Amino acid sequence: MSIKIAKKLKNLPTSPGIYIFKNTAEAVLYVGKATSLKDRVGSYFQGRNGYARPIEMNISQVADIEVRKTETVLEAYILEQELIKKWQPKLNMDGKDDKSFSYVAITKEDFPRILFLRKRELEQDGNIKLKFNKIYGPYISKKNIEIALKILRKIFPYHSKAQKTEKGCLDWEIGLCPGPYAGAISKKDYAKNIRGIRMILEGKKKTLLTKMKKEMLIYSEQQEFEKAGNVRNAIFALQHIRDVALISGGNEASLRYGRVSAQQMRIEGYDISNISGKYSVGSMVVFDGADAKMQNFASMRPNKSQYRKFKIKTVIGANDVASMREVLARRLGRNWTLPGLIILDGGQGHLNMARSVLRNFKLEIPLMAVAKGPTRKKLNRYVFGNVPKIPDEIIERIRDEAHRFAIEYHKKIRAKNFLKDV
Repeated sequence: MSIKIAKKLKNLPTSPGIYIFKNTAEAVLYVGKATSLKDRVGSYFQGRNGYARPIEMNISQVADIEVRKTETVLEAYILEQELIKKWQPKLNMDGKDDKSFSYVAITKEDFPRILFLRKRELEQDGNIKLKFNKIYGPYISKKNIEIALKILRKIFPYHSKAQKTEKGCLDWEIGLCPGPYAGAISKKDYAKNIRGIRMILEGKKKTLLTKMKKEMLIYSEQQEFEKAGNVRNAIFALQHIRDVALISGGNEASLRYGRVSAQQMRIEGYDISNISGKYSVGSMVVFDGADAKMQNFASMRPNKSQYRKFKIKTVIGANDVASMREVLARRLGRNWTLPGLIILDGGQGHLNMARSVLRNFKLEIPLMAVAKGPTRKKLNRYVFGNVPKIPDEIIERIRDEAHRFAIEYHKKIRAKNFLKDV
């Protein structure tokens, strides 16, 4: 490994993005995506045997590395495909039959559909322009682009069936179709959903978010609060895309999306702090160190380097459950190691909310909500999933630390805003 490559590897960010491998002549050899650029790019230079793909067999040709950060892996995937199409790097294209490349086609209809087509299917059509408004691609992996559209469809639902009816449509039942032929959405609002998907495929997420925020304000001013709320929810979902499936679909492993290691138990504790709903903040504390098999929880210690704090952005007033929902959604939208157990300061309502958030992210993590009993001498536990038997003193310690950390951050925010409130 050259000194130049070693230096580049050392300074790589841990964020999602794409990486570009170049040879000594500055020609692009390969473009790839990553959930953690540092972990993914570094894995190519660890001297492993059993190479399978062209890039791994030719890694010695790499003389330079360029990276471009993105907010999510979904955006990394879209950018990756755009650059592969632009440069057609040899090590991306080796062994690929362009007849098998995939395309995303948007139909010309009152309520456009989004179709996946192979190149050979496009060529069989006599006049593409009469049938489709827009065609995106080529995409090397049909599986990956299908996963990407599934992620986007949860935020921007669309009708996918050739039949112009919602009768017997499962997508309509589960919310993936907005029901244009059932009269549940206007042509104008449906077009906005298609616009959202198009702008993401074109790498225009920031512009899209700006448009959506303006629309939300207009709806609010017109007192169309339900529509304003729907746009707000779509903005939040777009900013917290959880694209684990896109990585697993692309044959890329990353510890940042894996479960807790086989050796250590990681527990995360959460709490909310505010005064009459003002300066509301959330905390996340992390305890680890216990052997997951032996479950020797007495050995668990706070891992302060993993603590995180959240200023509540979407909740007005004193609503602990809604505030906790925002905190969990923001946390689970990040590329952080997942815990073996989540502990919430709260009751059954908090537990039900957390289960809902986990379902949205397609995750199965044991949950525990903890509240003081009537005598305040015994903890009331509300649990879901395979929660290990942890002594009360350990639970209290984690909950108290989350409480302390939340109050500390709340006081800091309150002090910072004190003069503004005078």
